[in-house]
Amino acid sequence: MTDRSPLSLARLRSALSRNRLRIAFVVVILLSAAVVANASTSSLSTASEADVPKAPPTENHTVVTESGRAGTITAYTPEGEVRYYNNTRTKYFDVDPVEGDPLTVEYAATDTIHSEGPTCSDPPCALNVIERANLETGEVEVLYERYDYKETAGEWHDVDRINETHVVVADIVADQVFIVNTETEVVDWLWDAQSDFPVEEGGPYPEDWAHINDVEYIESGEMEGRIMASLRNQDQVVFLDREEGLLEDWTLGEEDDYDVQYEQHNPDYIPEDRGGPAIIAADSENGRVQEFQREDGEWTRSWQWEDDRIQWPRDADRLPNGNTLITDTHGNRVIEVDESGEIVWQVESTLPYESERLETGDESEGGQSAAELGLESRTVDDESGGDGGSSFGFDPLGYLGDLIESLLPHRIYNGLLFATPVWMGQSEFAAVGVALLTGLAWLGLEIRWRLRDAGVRFRLPVYQQGGD
Repeated sequence: MTDRSPLSLARLRSALSRNRLRIAFVVVILLSAAVVANASTSSLSTASEADVPKAPPTENHTVVTESGRAGTITAYTPEGEVRYYNNTRTKYFDVDPVEGDPLTVEYAATDTIHSEGPTCSDPPCALNVIERANLETGEVEVLYERYDYKETAGEWHDVDRINETHVVVADIVADQVFIVNTETEVVDWLWDAQSDFPVEEGGPYPEDWAHINDVEYIESGEMEGRIMASLRNQDQVVFLDREEGLLEDWTLGEEDDYDVQYEQHNPDYIPEDRGGPAIIAADSENGRVQEFQREDGEWTRSWQWEDDRIQWPRDADRLPNGNTLITDTHGNRVIEVDESGEIVWQVESTLPYESERLETGDESEGGQSAAELGLESRTVDDESGGDGGSSFGFDPLGYLGDLIESLLPHRIYNGLLFATPVWMGQSEFAAVGVALLTGLAWLGLEIRWRLRDAGVRFRLPVYQQGGD
């Protein structure tokens, strides 16, 4: 009896230690689950008109499109009420006011086709449309449409009107920019990116190579009559002449030169009479908005803006009042920042793509350049606080979330945000990571304990014997 007591006591102590560890593991996993569960109760949704959050008052109407969780187009009154809402199409992208009728807009949208048929032999396919909507009456008119053989990287993200009959289209499907007469459906002009760029660069060819996500017809100044286009996967904004083709000396950016821009969206051209030539663009994968001024034949960064929340911005318009309207897709918001960089207006939205402040012209055509306005840049380092996102001091989950974001490539992190629920953020990713690591550690210890109880021991292949 005496010989067995120490062994029994050791087993009891081992069992108690194991149970304490098990309890600790359960507590950590439950706390992590509580963080995720609490975030999942977020009420942010635009899936139906009743769920759309109210916007703060502002001087003009504001239109917001979405192409992510829910394909929607929403128009807010100056008082912040929803004046128009439509979720008929699968995805909504660029939206522009119709000249002479500020409460009528034109936009590009895509319908995903899931069933096989005469227009889709291998689903999913896409129906790309240009539509005109009267925000007062709700009447919608299809101006032009085309069926395309794929849905992934198969949308038209942007169209821009040239005159009453012609529009220019950013065609992601075929890596082309084309001008079409919407009355006759005849394509009058076309530029193919493959004529000037090697297919070995950019994105995967032919799946999603150039990803031309924006076009703009320039109406005044030195570049009048030219077309500006955004080649997202080449990290470049280019200028096209309908007779000469690509104007290489005017290209902004370079393949994989991420210090300049990284998979940009929705660049807007500011002509000379408003302080240009300048380009304001959403530098999406770098998580900032920036502007470039053209001086002595070169593009020079003249302004940038970011805060600690901005995540994958995809549109930025300089307003006539000097403020900047920014669509922050993974920040789940549309914001207006003033000339000092402070946010003066904000509305929440689930994965917004583009926003437009009506009664200010196409792409807010009255806005001046940053150089003309004397704007000062604002970066995360300029943000006050610096306590990791917690007003009470150190926030461990916020710190871990920042660490995860810093370790993951920006595109991977953005991909996670795009694929996961809209309420998932840094803290929630950190909580999931803690729960997974805790579960793996628990599983490893349980296996080790069972093997030890069965008399299985592991020794290092090389070990040091005691000294002589």
